[in-house]
Amino acid sequence: MGEIILVRHGQTEWSANGRHTSTTELDLTPAGAAGARALSRVLANRSFVTVVSSPRRRALRTAELAGLTVTEVDNDIAEWDYGEYEGRTTAEILAADPDWDLWREGCPGGETPQRVTDRLDRFLTRLRPVLALGDAAVVSHGHSSRALAARWLAQPTAFGAHLTLGTATISVLGYEHGVPSLRAWNAPPA
Repeated sequence: MGEIILVRHGQTEWSANGRHTSTTELDLTPAGAAGARALSRVLANRSFVTVVSSPRRRALRTAELAGLTVTEVDNDIAEWDYGEYEGRTTAEILAADPDWDLWREGCPGGETPQRVTDRLDRFLTRLRPVLALGDAAVVSHGHSSRALAARWLAQPTAFGAHLTLGTATISVLGYEHGVPSLRAWNAPPA
């Protein structure tokens, strides 16, 4: 069985400042573009039967700079919809709502954890048969990638809270003796 090579997009101004970024279209910073280009050194020796990207500009640009040819754009791997919390930092949100927890309740006017779970499960259901043919690259975002890894491991989406993920990193979801496993996580380009 193939592996899922999970690529988080390069740094944007908002990711550098800790601002929740879902539907807002932002370009990569110069450091983000350099990080995305550095990913190409790691990805160059791999072949993929599919390269799936989030529709957001920052993910598509990361794929391009990393030398990946996107074969499919999929809304199911887009970033968590932060609703009213779009563009705000966790500290700003907690100042107004000290009990808030993205993984437990989602965002007002945005997505619930169950909605994120449903779309990521849909995505994995479509992707699993493709893995019989080889590796798949998936270019996505911080929270959605963490949630995707949780669902791959048959854990609740909230398990993603325990998986720190930096920008322009590679993680590998695969199998160990037929059981979904986390083979590498949050690896910066070598």
